[in-house]
Amino acid sequence: MVNQSTIAQFILKGFSDIPIVNAVCTGIFLIIYTFGILGNISVITVIIKDGHLHTPMYFFLKNLSFLDVCYVSVTMPKAIVNTILGSEEISFLECVVQLYLFFTLAGTECFLLTAMAYDRCMAIYRPLLYEITTNRKLCWELVSTSWICGAFYAIFHAINTFSLPFCGPNVIDHFFCDIPTVMRLSCVDYHANEEWSFIYSSCIILGAFVLTIISYICIISTIIKIQHVQGRWKAFSTCSCHLTTIFLFYGTGSSMYLRPTSDYSPIQGRLAAMFYSVITPTLNPVIYCLRNKEIKVSLKKVFIKYREKNEKRLS
Repeated sequence: MVNQSTIAQFILKGFSDIPIVNAVCTGIFLIIYTFGILGNISVITVIIKDGHLHTPMYFFLKNLSFLDVCYVSVTMPKAIVNTILGSEEISFLECVVQLYLFFTLAGTECFLLTAMAYDRCMAIYRPLLYEITTNRKLCWELVSTSWICGAFYAIFHAINTFSLPFCGPNVIDHFFCDIPTVMRLSCVDYHANEEWSFIYSSCIILGAFVLTIISYICIISTIIKIQHVQGRWKAFSTCSCHLTTIFLFYGTGSSMYLRPTSDYSPIQGRLAAMFYSVITPTLNPVIYCLRNKEIKVSLKKVFIKYREKNEKRLS
């Protein structure tokens, strides 16, 4: 990547252009961020400590929770600290790193959700072969591949964005370094780069989404064939949490990156980013805890053991 920029730093506007609104939003998102971190860490802790949850499905969920912790931590701490300290600055290098890490994690989550759909497909569509084919080695390979593909996915966006020269305005109309807002600060015509970014994202994201849809077509076709209603409900309930996560992730993300660049609005961009970069990672542990009985039971066990240990220490 050749840095043709004469700009040493950018200015992040934050959650809003209005100082009071920005301060209020910062307080709200600080609470949401804390809740999201604690929720995802709780899911990871429960899955690690409970031997009954050492299955492929929960292995992927553990990795999804870890990914969400990283995902929300790439953007929120900087935005919150800037507002608290009254500083809006972010260096050019920090901006490059933030954009790269954000799209690495976003891409990884996209591929990991596809791997999770494949896991559910094998469990329901081919249950007799599931334990043989979906072993620990395959799970690690799928997770590792997701991270590697996410890293390569982000490389293109980082090069495509920061290969543009930046020699004029340096105010980013956003609370983090995102592709549309950064490109608009270039002192040359950026539309070709923007179109390449749109085409590339569309191919990768829609490709992963199509694979997910194929998995669920196999799942639904199998569930329909189950004669007992209770059996159908049990099979569907194992997929309901994952389906909800998919709808949240693709629904909020596609509203931002899979639409014509001419329709981009800074205000809509911020609102959409708040959902797919903050709200969705925070809601994932809530979705899995509320809809999954095994997670709820394990959480209670861990909480009771933790409380008993504290009572013994105090006594």
